[in-house]
Amino acid sequence: MSFPIVWIYWIISLTIVTYASAYIVKRFKEHGFAALVAFYTIYLGASQILAARIVKFDLGFYSFFAPAAVFIYPFIAQAIDMINEVYGRKKAHLAIGIAFVTQVLLVVFILMTNSLSPAPFFKFEEAWKNIFNLGIRITAASWIAFLVCQNLDAFVFAWLKRKYERRVLLRNVTSDILDLTLDSLIFVTIAFYRVMPIVPLIIGQIVSKNIIGFLDTPWFVWYKKMLKKDK
Repeated sequence: MSFPIVWIYWIISLTIVTYASAYIVKRFKEHGFAALVAFYTIYLGASQILAARIVKFDLGFYSFFAPAAVFIYPFIAQAIDMINEVYGRKKAHLAIGIAFVTQVLLVVFILMTNSLSPAPFFKFEEAWKNIFNLGIRITAASWIAFLVCQNLDAFVFAWLKRKYERRVLLRNVTSDILDLTLDSLIFVTIAFYRVMPIVPLIIGQIVSKNIIGFLDTPWFVWYKKMLKKDK
């Protein structure tokens, strides 16, 4: 796994989306919610696909395994915080509902196309089915984890904002840690219990998600500062 390339992609994409989000929200606030929901939805859709690939994290002194989607999960938590920060908890819950419907549709569309007969010259049917034949357990685990953890994130973030309005880092970091940790526990347990060794997967997800989630915190602070600038 080439970490330098991964991190270059990660930094560039997060920077572009953070800047675009702040610009749209500040310049066209009435349309900003729709833009943030669009980013939020694509993150979620990408995570559903990337979760199928398990990758190795080698820290030198310690190695662990986790779905490749761990690089995207913190984006999801960040996006719902961006919505919550500007538009409030009710809009955050609305965004979660919209995103959930898109994921149901994603699964329906995959199942719909999988029901078709492949062309005789299509050589990748087996690989396609291996990746996109979503198991009921994995789908259920993903949906349950998403609904529970994202709504918890929205609630905790909004509560901390009311309680400690000036503590931007506190509400961002606390809500994300709860979200990402609980998501790992729920998803891995439901999806892989008695199928794969769940303890290493849970540990791998919790460690990797929270490290990456902590690393993206400066972008949220930057987002907040851009919204305040020239007010």
